[in-house]
Amino acid sequence: MPKGIFRVPTAKNETVLSYAPGSQERKELEAQLKAFKQHEVDIPMYIGGQEIRTGNKISMHPPHNTKHCLGYYHQGDETHVYKAIDAALTAKKKWADLSWEHRASIFLKAAELVAGPYRQKLNAATILGQSKNAYQAEIDSACELADFLRFNVQYMCDVYAQQPESSPGIWNRVEHRPLEGFVFALTPFNFTAIAGNLPTAPAMMGNTVVWKPSKSAVYSAKVLMEVFMEAGVPAGVINLVYASGPVMAKVVFGHPEFAGIHFTGSTGVFQSMWKTIGANIEKYKSYPRIVGETGGKDYILAHKSCDAKAVATAIVRGGFEYQGQKCSAASRVYIPQSRWDEIKTYVGNQLSEIKVGDPEDFSNFVNAVIDEASFDKLAAAIDEAKASKEAQVIFGGNYDKTEGYFIEPTIIQTTNPKYITMQEELFGPVLTLYVYEDNKFEETMDILDSTSVYALTGAIFSQDRYAAELATQRLVNTAGNFYINDKPTGAVVGQQPFGGARGSGTNDKAGSAINLMRWVSPRTIKETFVPAHDYKYPFLG
Repeated sequence: MPKGIFRVPTAKNETVLSYAPGSQERKELEAQLKAFKQHEVDIPMYIGGQEIRTGNKISMHPPHNTKHCLGYYHQGDETHVYKAIDAALTAKKKWADLSWEHRASIFLKAAELVAGPYRQKLNAATILGQSKNAYQAEIDSACELADFLRFNVQYMCDVYAQQPESSPGIWNRVEHRPLEGFVFALTPFNFTAIAGNLPTAPAMMGNTVVWKPSKSAVYSAKVLMEVFMEAGVPAGVINLVYASGPVMAKVVFGHPEFAGIHFTGSTGVFQSMWKTIGANIEKYKSYPRIVGETGGKDYILAHKSCDAKAVATAIVRGGFEYQGQKCSAASRVYIPQSRWDEIKTYVGNQLSEIKVGDPEDFSNFVNAVIDEASFDKLAAAIDEAKASKEAQVIFGGNYDKTEGYFIEPTIIQTTNPKYITMQEELFGPVLTLYVYEDNKFEETMDILDSTSVYALTGAIFSQDRYAAELATQRLVNTAGNFYINDKPTGAVVGQQPFGGARGSGTNDKAGSAINLMRWVSPRTIKETFVPAHDYKYPFLG
């Protein structure tokens, strides 16, 4: 068989299209939205390369238009989870043995499909199923997913290239083999790119995967699976199953071949799974890799030297893009007293221009939250703030679920820096703000550090470089992604590897070689060219 030391194409970030009025991409997206809405889709599971339909059909509805039916997916049960695991294990040897450059080619092709012929299918599915506006869908389901695939191929090569030194007469080398068993990917509703990355990152490194998407994102998951199959991912390498969380957990975490989990979701779910894995540790063939990015209570801290307009824009964009349903969304803000009136005016001016509604109307900046449970939780938090003596709703505060799950962008001002919505993740367009005395900047950082269990993203706004450095050092453990004079959202693959610590996850940095290292088990090989023939060392003479 011919051999070579191959160089993959240099990864570059996918260009984000504008979707301006009259643009070609806007026309294509509008046509795709119309096409998707004209017929109800019937979505099977994909196990071992086969389409599996159970007849237990669950309907899917846009969060912004709950009366419209997008179609149905076929709910699986325990037997389907076992079948998916069996399919993954059956496919494992052949996939693991495949030359790395052929695995790379599959996922590079997937990136081209995402950026090209499937771009508007993925965007439209994300808009309709997850209520994202066109721009938010574009940066997620098209650009970030293409970036994950391209950069991960490059990082895979970087991992394989890490080799040890060799002494004279010896050749040391390390091979990075896939984990022994199958990997479980459990993906969230809020980013189609994450739903694509969590199963493909382990698969790229030679693992086979059982994938459960969020029930709120099955519509886009189906399109992702179509991309993977057209790209040439072999049958059984990625198996897509729609079973309930408890059913999946019972089978997956009880299986001796469980080798690892790649997860994005809530802290509570992650901690529960970790406990289950720990309780079952004696069952497994090897210690499972547990990789998770979970919740956040992400902050903006403004110093008295800040640019007031920049802070206001960071609050509006960071807090309300995609309805605050980003792990990185700004949800608590600390403002110095001397700058509050100015910042408040700028925030009010921007919020007065924002429209809330159906994402198919491209003039709407804010759309619907994902489901009724989320809507009810957010509405209750707003009502509690309205009734509280420690808080007041200063912007927004309205909500309506007559046609869809719409929450107006809402800002709560509190006199208590440890008010409940300064601590607990809401995952919606509700942000809480605390105004501190200018001379208590350092004390406020101490409060910020101790208020939340999370440590995902955070931002400092300061034109004073001494204050910026002080915050960067003092808040070192409060955020895995830290921003200076920018909103705490919008991490770009290849530029800002993403992940946090504390209650926000294992900080294995999606979009970096750090993450891919978690999906291999290194083996060191030492070869001695002329081995010793006598046991005696010189010191014995």
